[in-house]
Amino acid sequence: MSDTLHESTEALRARLERQFQVHTGQLTELTVHSRRPGHGGYDPDTLRGLMETARQGIADTAEALRRMSEGTYGRCEGCGGQIPIARLEILPWARHCVPCQQRHRG
Repeated sequence: MSDTLHESTEALRARLERQFQVHTGQLTELTVHSRRPGHGGYDPDTLRGLMETARQGIADTAEALRRMSEGTYGRCEGCGGQIPIARLEILPWARHCVPCQQRHRG
C-alpha cells in the first residue's frame, strides 16, 4: 500500500469511527425521546424515521470498519475493482464503484 493510500485509509478510518460515534449518540438520544411522554416533542413518525437513519448509519460504518479490518475495504463488492479514493472520501462506507452502484440501483 502506498504511503498516500495508507494515509488516506487511516484518515477514512478515523472519519468512520467518528461517524459511528455520532450515529450511536443520535440513536441513544432518540431512543430516550421515544420513551418519554409526548416523545420529547418529536412526531412519532419523524422519530421512527430518524432512528432508522441512525441505525442505518451505524450499520454502514460498522460494515466499512469490518472491511478495513479484513483488508477488503476499497474493493467493489460488484466487480471486485478498486473504488476510487475520491469516492471513498465522499462516501467512506461505499461498497460499490459508481458503475456497479448504478447497476445495483437499476
